[in-house]
Amino acid sequence: MIDDDPEARRVDGGPAPWVFDVLLGIGVTLTVSLFIAADVGENEPDGWAYLWAAGLGALMLARRRYPVIVVLLSAGGVISYYAAGYPPIGVAVPLAAAVFSAAEYGRIGAAIAASAAVIAISVVYRLAVGQDPALVVYDLPGHALLLAGAVAFGDSVRSRRELRRKSEQIAELTVERYARAAEQRVMAERLEIARELHDSVGHALTVVTLHTQVIEEALGSDDAEVRRSLDAIADTTTATFADVRRTVASLRKGGVPSRSPLRISDLESAALPARQAGIDVRIRVGLRSTPSPTVEAAVYRIVQESITNVVRHAAASRVDVDIEEGDDGMLDVSVVDDGKGSEKAAPHPPADHGTGLAGMRERAHLLGGTFSAERRGSGFAVKASIPMEVVER
Repeated sequence: MIDDDPEARRVDGGPAPWVFDVLLGIGVTLTVSLFIAADVGENEPDGWAYLWAAGLGALMLARRRYPVIVVLLSAGGVISYYAAGYPPIGVAVPLAAAVFSAAEYGRIGAAIAASAAVIAISVVYRLAVGQDPALVVYDLPGHALLLAGAVAFGDSVRSRRELRRKSEQIAELTVERYARAAEQRVMAERLEIARELHDSVGHALTVVTLHTQVIEEALGSDDAEVRRSLDAIADTTTATFADVRRTVASLRKGGVPSRSPLRISDLESAALPARQAGIDVRIRVGLRSTPSPTVEAAVYRIVQESITNVVRHAAASRVDVDIEEGDDGMLDVSVVDDGKGSEKAAPHPPADHGTGLAGMRERAHLLGGTFSAERRGSGFAVKASIPMEVVER
């Protein structure tokens, strides 16, 4: 008989359910008390009569958890009230709240049975004590309609509640379905990217490695400079291919690509291609504290891309890399080249051209920083300013 109803819990923005139960109990007590005080019969009411009114009202506090017990006790209370010889108060009014509660919590059978039993007992009793049958028949439809209305109202409340609950469940299932569909689309895209990386980039790196090895084997011992360049190509290709393989594996598993974190202290590796090309790279780092891993990775990538651009476009002989922690909590990055070298080298691309500069700008802006890239004399200057403290998302 215990009804664990979710509606019994507090609804956000509304009063606790027990508040309504208390108000309903007070309403039942006052209504029955008014009928008792009206004294439509020949018997004089006393103080004990009002205890039945208080008892019927108190039962409303348990109507959610024990609806069947409440309706049975209410029916018994009405019958015992009349058996004690107290003034008539009808049978529908004191019983209406109980049968409403029983129907509201899905106990329609108990509500109908209790209503029918009390009305039948009332009719038999009134006829047995000699009341006018015409008067009894006259009162019967009113009581029956009131109790039937209470049952119907309780059942409609239950139906609306169930409909609302099912609507919420359907909405939740719909959201979950769309989320699963989106997740499946993302996974399909990740697998497609993994296949493309493996089939295109992986294949290209494998070809470069094989041909590099063939050239090394064909070179003589006096080609030391060329051999060093080929060794650099082979090392870079091998490391890149390992990164591609890890990325492909992670994409297929649906996780985040696992790789070693990029640190500012590892910038010497980013400068290696320029030094191998004969460019003097000078790196100065002035930090009073340790930046977050996200900031360090962004700084590393900005410096790496800037040095790569110098090697490809600048025809420079020197690159100065300065990383300083400012008093304003910003990490300032500067990569400046002198732009001197072979006149056959391609000039720098403009600041609004190419994906390299756009990628650096995006990295700085996503972390709440600023970015600029401009010509400086015959050379080129890349500057970025990134907050030291970045909240990880």
